[in-house]
Amino acid sequence: MMDLAFTPLIAGSVAMITVGYLVWSLLKVDQGTDKMKEIASFIKIGAETFLKREFKTISYFIIILAVLLFVFLRWEISAGFILGSTFSCLAAYIGMSIAVRVNVRTANTTRKEPEKSVMLAFRGGAVTGLSIVGMSLIGLGLLFLFFNRKPSLVVGFGVGASLAALFAQLGGGIYTKAADVGADLVGKVEAKIPEDDPRNPAVIADQVGDNVGDCAGRGADLFESFSDNIIGTMILGIAFAAFYGVNAVIYPLVAQSIGAVAAIIGTFVVRPSKNPTKPIYLSFLVSGIINLIGYYIVTVYLLNELSLFYCAALGLAASLIVALLVLYYTGTGKKVTVEIAKSSQSGPALNIITGLAYGLESSVSPLFLVAVVTTLSYYLAGGGLKGVFGIATAALGILSSTGIIMASDTFGPIADNADGIAEMSGISSEVGQALEALDSVGNVTKAVTKGYAMATMMLTSVTIIFAYFAEAAGKTGIQLSNINSIIVNLANPITIVVCIVGALIPFLFSALAILAVGKTANQMVEEVRRQFKKIKGLLEGTAKPDYAACVDISTKNALKEMIPPTLLALMSPIIVGFLFGVWKLAAYLITVTIVSGLLAIFMINAGGAWDNAKKYIELGNLGGKGTATHAASVIGDTVGDPLKDTAGPSLHILVKLQSILAITLLPLFFKYALNL
Repeated sequence: MMDLAFTPLIAGSVAMITVGYLVWSLLKVDQGTDKMKEIASFIKIGAETFLKREFKTISYFIIILAVLLFVFLRWEISAGFILGSTFSCLAAYIGMSIAVRVNVRTANTTRKEPEKSVMLAFRGGAVTGLSIVGMSLIGLGLLFLFFNRKPSLVVGFGVGASLAALFAQLGGGIYTKAADVGADLVGKVEAKIPEDDPRNPAVIADQVGDNVGDCAGRGADLFESFSDNIIGTMILGIAFAAFYGVNAVIYPLVAQSIGAVAAIIGTFVVRPSKNPTKPIYLSFLVSGIINLIGYYIVTVYLLNELSLFYCAALGLAASLIVALLVLYYTGTGKKVTVEIAKSSQSGPALNIITGLAYGLESSVSPLFLVAVVTTLSYYLAGGGLKGVFGIATAALGILSSTGIIMASDTFGPIADNADGIAEMSGISSEVGQALEALDSVGNVTKAVTKGYAMATMMLTSVTIIFAYFAEAAGKTGIQLSNINSIIVNLANPITIVVCIVGALIPFLFSALAILAVGKTANQMVEEVRRQFKKIKGLLEGTAKPDYAACVDISTKNALKEMIPPTLLALMSPIIVGFLFGVWKLAAYLITVTIVSGLLAIFMINAGGAWDNAKKYIELGNLGGKGTATHAASVIGDTVGDPLKDTAGPSLHILVKLQSILAITLLPLFFKYALNL
């Protein structure tokens, strides 16, 4: 009988073999005209140059931290840290490098066989999705076996994945939103030229940003969530050996291997179609059914506990509900975006006020749903210590869809780029409305992914916090058979002070991220204005803009500005742990998780609603493009850009990085903390 500990290695390898096949088949597709190839090469070179420079910056941090982990902890932690950060960067790079090659092929395919474009773009996205789950499973599976099946030695992989994800999301978010703001404010509002107009110097940087932000950044985010949840559940599994034996530790690795297989099958379900929505939703359905069946078999076989299957199913259902909630608040033509669009008729101030109000309101239902799922899964699994494992299983259920969800997310920038390439290369009349329809579906899939990422962030964070409790209790001799034996004393004034610190960190972090976008966008605006003024014939279309100058502004500033918020994220839990000790750090982690969750949902949904209110007007409603109403909506969208694509998604990573880092450094906190 096969040792089930080898399952993640097999599933991960199959996923990467599938990636190889997809890359081979996609690169055979014709790229189109010379003009299309030229535009696509600008995007490709810009994206790859940025990622290479970003990874070079990350490498300095990786080397320094790896040495520190080696000196103060164990070589296993250091090795895992290097592998986690390397695999995260590699998965993001593979996915993005294919996305910037498939975009032009999607545009060209739409000229002749538009029904095939959805399959092509989705398979391009699947390279990212399958690379994420495949490399995570291979990395965790290797470390688990190599480190004699001790989950506590695998935590370094999670820290490395989290750090790389924070850099990728922050850097990509700053890059893309600075370019987007510059392109919109000067192009649309001042020069009154269309989106993706080749006369706009910032348009290539904007297209590049879609890839480094939505593809590489979000890919690293979900790689981290996927990996950290497996690690947290494995650590918890040690405490459940009395109930389920060693299978409790292997369970998350085997369960998420099923998710990888489901994503592979879901990818090939997407076939040519005139309606791009149907095959994508069919892939979600097929993948979800396979996950449910697989979870039932694995849960009953390994743990003989049907209630845990119900918890996993609950997690899957929660991810769907959160996605629907996000679509309600951000979907084009939905009540909320229509109301924001109507408010734009009275100017940008009311547009912003209305968007802020709905953004704040949108924070309530998703977080309340997470609270409900946490409670139900706790009691479904039997409460007490078993209930904690039920919560972790619910998180596994959500994350089982990571591969297929990330495929649909990367589908978004591929479709967006394809539409932009068609516009800039002058083939819009040949593709008709097909690419706009594809781009519209891509906007929906990106919104679904943001809702999915929110749900995974909260439940993964809960799992990691319980893993923190389990590790801390194990090192102090506390018995976890009664979970209520762990007490964090909120009556202690210092604990309240620590909670205040935990509450303010997300706000400071977000401020740094948004200011970074503002600084970079300001330079972008000035550069676009300069080119419109200085380059004779640019606005008339008889001269070419200097795209490289705008790409360089985004690249240099993104790499520089991503460092301060990253240092804040790294240093905060370390300082709290050494000053106040293990149990007060637990209070800090709980507070920073809740506040970050609320703030992230608010920012992401408010930004998404502003964006799609603008798109609603651009579809011809309320006067359409070129009106004062449209100009007001563009300003609202510009305000929302750094919220929804920089600060909000980065908060997801902030929470998980701090929690997994706290687990990793527990031995040092026990040994050196001042315990004030």
